[in-house]
Amino acid sequence: MRRLVKFPLKIERDRVANPDLRAFHGKGQGFFKRAVRWTLAAEKRGFDALIFIIDRDGEPERVRQIDRAQDLNDVELRRALGVAIESFDAWMLADEKALTQVLGRSVDTQRSPESIRRPKEVCDELGILRRDLYQEVCRILDIELLIRRCPGGFATFAQRVRDLER
Repeated sequence: MRRLVKFPLKIERDRVANPDLRAFHGKGQGFFKRAVRWTLAAEKRGFDALIFIIDRDGEPERVRQIDRAQDLNDVELRRALGVAIESFDAWMLADEKALTQVLGRSVDTQRSPESIRRPKEVCDELGILRRDLYQEVCRILDIELLIRRCPGGFATFAQRVRDLER
């Protein structure tokens, strides 16, 4: 997040599935409800903005639900809601130069990261499933390359995060 914006950020992290912030009851639209619940909670806590990201995990409906929550006019809090396609792990595969540097061995360009059905498995095969390696890849990867290689998930999310500056 800090690499996407030019202003200083104070970040408080939490899990989307935090049991204290259960989504509203009722059938359907679970991630829409969860995103709205998080937005309302962040507003109540006095946060300036909410950054919220989930994996698509093979469920295209999640994108529509999160887009709907992003566009919701009932809540004033600035927010950047996003869906990683298929999962956040795919973003780690966008920059083979960063992977090569972190892993200390040559890594080939991965096919379109968002088209990989099980990116976590590819990350595991490459040996980057450790948290410290993910952080190192994130620290050095080329953000603009990631935007170009992951246009469906990361590009949309990155634009929403950058829009928080306005």
